[in-house]
Amino acid sequence: MLALKANKKLELLKEKITQKENLLVAFSGGVDSGFLLTVAHEVLGEKVQAATIDSEVFPRRELEHVKNFLNQMGIAHKIVPLSVLIDEDFVVNPYNRCYHCKTVFSRALKEVATEEGLTTIAEGVTTSDLDEHRPGIAASEEEGLWHPLAEVGITKPEVRQMAKEIGLPFWDKPPNPCLATRIAFGERITSEKLKMIEAAEEFLITRNFGQVRVRLHRDGIARIEVLKEELAMLFDTKLLADICVQQKKLGFRYVTLDLEGYRTGSMENGAQKAKVVKFTIL
Repeated sequence: MLALKANKKLELLKEKITQKENLLVAFSGGVDSGFLLTVAHEVLGEKVQAATIDSEVFPRRELEHVKNFLNQMGIAHKIVPLSVLIDEDFVVNPYNRCYHCKTVFSRALKEVATEEGLTTIAEGVTTSDLDEHRPGIAASEEEGLWHPLAEVGITKPEVRQMAKEIGLPFWDKPPNPCLATRIAFGERITSEKLKMIEAAEEFLITRNFGQVRVRLHRDGIARIEVLKEELAMLFDTKLLADICVQQKKLGFRYVTLDLEGYRTGSMENGAQKAKVVKFTIL
């Protein structure tokens, strides 16, 4: 039943895309935008281009993934260098931080579309995103970006299902939002902090953790989240010592493990509900 429903939405999505003269797809390297780009390219061919904003909040691992995929697919694309740290409204890290970031990004995408003679810019926003704290969606809508997946009612689970069916090689890729989401609201965002977080997560990824977050809290506290089923891997005292040494070398004052494990939006939940965070000091 779910497959039938999703297939009908896919056909409707293709119809919507067909009605466009051309399309610029904002490709972040994630499943949602990758699925949208693949379908759009199937429908419109060379009338579709991809654009990726390369800023301080975009992990280098993700940028390489973007380049590899687009080169393999043969889709015209632009990597757009852009510093979001020039926007003080973003840097002070308010609760609606993503609104300011997305405004800057959307305007940059509009410049690319104008240069390339493209009339529509699309993002991979799903209906599931509309149920979450996503102030960036409002910003992109204000700037005139199109959200076709949400328009036809496609959810995140349906995206993954359909992405698998059409052969998207990273249909099961874990979500990896921008590095700024790891910094507690109210803590100033700097290039140094973003690099610390990226290096700390990269170290854990190379130690075979499937999904990790290193959250940065006040006073230089690193709060590590890994999948619940991978928490047992951290019972290795040698590994714990290596993690602690590495992260303190990066500049963290304290290194902690979140015993609840990885979960999306833990920073948002803390800001909304003023939850007390419990730490295990490593």
